[in-house]
Amino acid sequence: MDKFFCADAAKRAQEDIIGTASNYQTYVLIECYLPWESEALNSKQIPQNLKDLVEEVEQSKQKVRFLLINNDRTKCANQRKVLIYDKKNQELFGGYEKHEFNVDSIDLVAQIVNSYLTGEIPDCETLNKLSRDILVCTHGSHDMCCARYGNPFYAEAVALASELELDDVRIWKSSHIGGHRMAPTAIDLTDGRYYGNLDRTSFKSVLTRTGDLECLNKVYRGWGILSSPIQVLERELIMLYGWDWFNYKIASKIIASDIKNDAFLAEITFDKGDGSYTYRADLVKDESKTVRLKGSCGAQKESEFVKYSVENLHFYSKKDELMFVVSPVISMAKMVEAM
Repeated sequence: MDKFFCADAAKRAQEDIIGTASNYQTYVLIECYLPWESEALNSKQIPQNLKDLVEEVEQSKQKVRFLLINNDRTKCANQRKVLIYDKKNQELFGGYEKHEFNVDSIDLVAQIVNSYLTGEIPDCETLNKLSRDILVCTHGSHDMCCARYGNPFYAEAVALASELELDDVRIWKSSHIGGHRMAPTAIDLTDGRYYGNLDRTSFKSVLTRTGDLECLNKVYRGWGILSSPIQVLERELIMLYGWDWFNYKIASKIIASDIKNDAFLAEITFDKGDGSYTYRADLVKDESKTVRLKGSCGAQKESEFVKYSVENLHFYSKKDELMFVVSPVISMAKMVEAM
């Protein structure tokens, strides 16, 4: 009997992967030797004080994601890196704030992270150079697809970043980030956007934010600062504004919800440098896209993955106080020109 791979099944079902990004306040990335256990933070390399801290944070219900990372420098580096990406409270969000630390031993990581989470900035913070950290899930002990598809893609991603001479981009192997059935998967920090089903061509567009925008309909999982339904609306606006959208700061909210019928009224407000704009739309369950799949290679049964469609899209400009419905009669290009 052939082995079951959840990513192969999801591709056969042509699952639309938008709306699958996870939402966290803080990411704590800890450079750590391989191999990792299925539950990465139970690996033998992780000291007990760090395991205790992770358990304490999880029990407190803080929205903190601990991940192990590793790349080619890890083997020969004398120090371990700890990267903390934090979502500061702000009206309009454009990206996480990064803090980077070098530590002499992984035994010191818990102290540094605890100090940060309690409001102190440890004195071992390095000069905070602008950089982009891209985490590729290669955690094969957690799910086979992350090894089968994640490892080859990681090697290809490193080669591509080097070929493009992107000195400010660091590619990391990462422990489980969720969404194995979309392998290879990745998180792009500092913004916190998630991607899946990546290949060389689509990843080049993601890296450079150029090229065929349509690739995002296949590989974009969503922006992790947004709730799952609103991620669908955000992709709609990316298709409207193009790659420039990635430079905008935004805020979002669910105005009303009908849980019984899987329907929401959602709003995204954004600033593109010349004023504030808002879109409001209904997000309703799309029966034609909703799928039932095994969410991982080890799943015993299928789960329903609800997909949403965008309906009744309205645009509002505070600058000139205009509101109108986006419809086929009003072309998207004309709308942008009007702004």
